[in-house]
Amino acid sequence: MKFGEKLNNALYEPWRFYYLDYNGLKKAIREDRPGTFNENDEASFVNMLEKELDKVDSFHHIKVGEITRRIQHMRTIVDSLAEDEDTPAEKYAEVQADINNIITEVEELSRFTRQNYSGFIKIVKKHDKHTGYQLKPMFNVRLNVRNFYKQNYDNLLLQLSRLYDIVRNGGKKDLKKGSGHGGAQDFVRKTTKYWVHPDNVMELKLFVLQHLPVLVYNSKDEMDTADPAITSIYFDNDAFDLYLGRLEKSEGAEAIRLRWYGPVTNQEIFVERKTHREDWTGEKSVKQRFPIKEKYVNDFLAGKYSIDTMVKKMQERGKSQKEIDAFELLASEVQDRVLEKGLKPAVRSFYNRTAFQLPGDAKVRISLDTELSLVREDNYGGVQRAGDNWRRTDIATDYPFSQLPESDICRFPYAILEVKLQTQLGAEPPIWVQQLVNSHLVEAVPKFSKYIHGVATLLEPHINLLPFWLPQMDVDIRREPTPEWKRMRKAIGYRSGTPSETSSDHFDQSTVGGFNSATPQLKKKSSLGRLVHKINRVRDEEDEDPDRDELLENPKIIQLPTRVEPKVFFANERTFLTWLHFAIILATLALGLLNFSDRVGQFAASIFTIISLLTMGYSVVLFKWRAAKIRNRDEGPYDDSIGPLALVLALFMAIGVNFYLKIQYRNGNLPTFFYED
Repeated sequence: MKFGEKLNNALYEPWRFYYLDYNGLKKAIREDRPGTFNENDEASFVNMLEKELDKVDSFHHIKVGEITRRIQHMRTIVDSLAEDEDTPAEKYAEVQADINNIITEVEELSRFTRQNYSGFIKIVKKHDKHTGYQLKPMFNVRLNVRNFYKQNYDNLLLQLSRLYDIVRNGGKKDLKKGSGHGGAQDFVRKTTKYWVHPDNVMELKLFVLQHLPVLVYNSKDEMDTADPAITSIYFDNDAFDLYLGRLEKSEGAEAIRLRWYGPVTNQEIFVERKTHREDWTGEKSVKQRFPIKEKYVNDFLAGKYSIDTMVKKMQERGKSQKEIDAFELLASEVQDRVLEKGLKPAVRSFYNRTAFQLPGDAKVRISLDTELSLVREDNYGGVQRAGDNWRRTDIATDYPFSQLPESDICRFPYAILEVKLQTQLGAEPPIWVQQLVNSHLVEAVPKFSKYIHGVATLLEPHINLLPFWLPQMDVDIRREPTPEWKRMRKAIGYRSGTPSETSSDHFDQSTVGGFNSATPQLKKKSSLGRLVHKINRVRDEEDEDPDRDELLENPKIIQLPTRVEPKVFFANERTFLTWLHFAIILATLALGLLNFSDRVGQFAASIFTIISLLTMGYSVVLFKWRAAKIRNRDEGPYDDSIGPLALVLALFMAIGVNFYLKIQYRNGNLPTFFYED
C-alpha cells in the first residue's frame, strides 16, 4: 500500500485537515514527468513544504496547550470532589470518563506526531530522489526548530496518572493498600519480559495508568519527570565468564554492575550484584547492592579502598550491626570477585524507566524502559574507551549519544516491558494484566537481558554463544489488535491503531517524541548485519511496489550464524552410540554362532554379520547427516523413517530364515552341504 493511502486510512478524522498534505506534495514533485522539475518548481515546493510544517507544528502546539489546560481543570474538579468525603461514586465515574477522553486525545496526538514526522521524512526523500535537488540538509535545519516531533508526553502522563489514582481511590490521595505479605510459601512470584514497538509505547502507558499509578522515584516536586535516566556499567573479564554464566543460567551465576540514577554528575553510585539460583536449590535469585561515593569507586575496584573505612563511616552514621554485617559481607565478596576474576568495564546500558505500582502493594509492578542504548566500555582493539577508569568519560546521559561511532553503540529499537507479579498460589493474575500481555502491544521475550544483548551485538568477535532472541530482532513485532482488544478499547472511547495504521518508518538515527526509531545495530561483518542493512534499505524506499510491500508484510526470519548448544551435538552422539551398541550385539551374536554352532548356525551368522555391518554404516551416515543439519541450523526434519524400518525388516528376515533352516535341518530336508562336518 502506498504511504499516502496508509496515512489517509490511519488519520484521526476530527483532525483530518491538520495532517500533512502528503499527496499534494507528492503531486508537486512531478515524479511521473522526470526532467521537467525546474528552479521555480523547487521554490514552490519548498514554500509548500514550509507551510505544511507550520500547519502541523502549530496544531500540535495548540493541542498540547489545550490538553494541559484540560488536565489542570480536571485537577481542580478532582480536588474539589476529594474535599467532600460524601461525594457519590457516580461523580467520580463522570470524572473518570472525562479523564478517559483526555487520555484518548494524548494517544491520538502521539500517533499524529509519528505519522506526520514519517510523512515529512518520506516526501523529502522522494523529492531528493526524483527532482535532482538536495533538500534534506536544509529541511533538517527547518525541522529542528519545530517542536512537534520532540514532544515528550511523560509530564502529561504523570499528571493523568495522579488524577486517575485519586479518582480510582474515591478521592483519597496516596491510598496505601496492604501488601498482602504472608508466608513465602503462600505466594508465587513471576517476572516476564516483553518488547514493545515504539508505535505502541504511548498506548501501552495510557492503558496501564488506568490500573496502576506512575511510580516516581524520590520525587519532591510534583512535576518531576516520570522517566528517570538509569545508567549501569557491567563488568566482565576477557573470557566473559559472567556473560556466559548469565546466558546459560548456571547455578550461582553473577552479574556485577555499577549503577547511578539521573545525570552523570550524581555522586552516589550503587554497586550491585545479581545472583541466579536454580529452582532445584530451593533458593530465590537475589539482587544486593550498597552505595559508594563516585570518588572512591576506582580505589574500591582496585582493592585500595579498605572496606574497614566504609564500615567505620557506617558506624559513625548510627547504622545497626545487622546492616553493617550485611554490607561488609557483600562489599568484601564483590571486591574479591573483581580482583580474582579480573573484572573490568565491558558494557554500559542507558534507558529511561517508567514504573507503575500501587503504593504499598507489590502484587503487580510494571516497568517500561525506553531509549535503551548499549555502549562499549572495553579497551579492545587498541581503543581506550574507559581506560583505567571505571567508566568512559566522553559521554554523559545525552541520548542518543550521536558523538559515538556506530561501532561503539547499539540503540535498541524497542521498549522493554517488565511485568512482576506476586499472586497467591493457584490464583490468576488480574484480568487487565492478562489482557495486556496477550494483546498486540507486546512481544514476549523470556529471560531477555540488556547486558547479554549488549555483549552479543557489540562484542560478538569475543564470544562463542549468542542469545536465542537475536533472530527475533529481524521480525516486525507489530500485529493487528485482537477483536477482544478492539471491543474492550472501543467500550471506553479508544481506537487501537493497526500495524499499517501506526507504522513509523525508520530513517537514519532520528528520534520521534523522544523515542529512538533506529533499527538494530548488529555487526556489519556478519551475514545477518548485511541482510538487515539490505532490508532496512528497502524499508526506506517509498512503499509503491506491490512486490516490495509483500516483502515487508512477510519479513523473513533470519537465523544468526551462532554456535549451537553443545547438548544438541551430544544428543546426536548418544544416538550414534546407541546404534553402534545395537550393531555390536548383532556382531557378538554372529561371532558366537560362527564359532560354536553347526552349519545352519554358521549360515545365520553370516546374515547377522552383514546386518551388523550395514547397521554400523547406517549409523555413521545418519550421524554425519544430522550433524550437518544441526550446524546449518536446518529447520528439519531430523528423523529418518526408512533406515530403521529397513533394518528391522532385515533383522526379522534373518531370524525367520534361521528358524526355518533349523526346522528343515532337523527334518533332513536341507542340501547335504548343511550336514557336512
